Amino acid sequence: MISLTEENYLKAIFHLRNDDNTVTINELSKFLNVKMPSVNNMMKKFALKNWVIYETYKPLKVTFEGKKQAALIVRKHRLTEMFLVEKMNIGWENVHEIAEQLEHVHSDLFFDKMDEMLQHPKFDPHGEPIPDKEGNIIALDLQKLSSCKVGDQILFTSVTVSDDDFLTYLNSKELELGKKLEILEIEKYDQSMTILREDGCTITLSKMVCDKILVKL
Repeated sequence: MISLTEENYLKAIFHLRNDDNTVTINELSKFLNVKMPSVNNMMKKFALKNWVIYETYKPLKVTFEGKKQAALIVRKHRLTEMFLVEKMNIGWENVHEIAEQLEHVHSDLFFDKMDEMLQHPKFDPHGEPIPDKEGNIIALDLQKLSSCKVGDQILFTSVTVSDDDFLTYLNSKELELGKKLEILEIEKYDQSMTILREDGCTITLSKMVCDKILVKL
């Protein structure tokens, strides 16, 4: 059985690994706020389980099995978030911390039933793809809102962070996933954007906010 600590390391690897399936000890240390000797010791254990290829002073190479195990932890988290929103009517801004606790339940039956009740969703409430039972994940072709141009018509598809303050802010702007937007103006000085919502209302978003919103043209 995978321990809670191992699951947290696996999830960190999922979020940090590069396109070449590597991640550094330093990146894991900073992300998890754990001292580097402790990370080194854990990665040696991961190497014995064939989750990573560990070589001193080199980036960790995440193996196929390591990627799968990491994706399955993320699957449990994102399924739980979707269940809390869809079946318990909890706001998308409040589900992350609850899912952080429930993702460590060691019962395939529990999460399989959750998946069935939700009719096998492909995305979580924040627009992130939910890995399947084999750890496969849908590749998305999205871009940051901040990279778009005046006149672009876009679909609000996902967010890059799920902290409650940010999502509460989006709620105050009545911005929801799946809504169409149009960029009316980009302020030259600070790159803030004036956006037209599909209900005809205009809102202004700072560059910091636009950097955290992912859209599809």
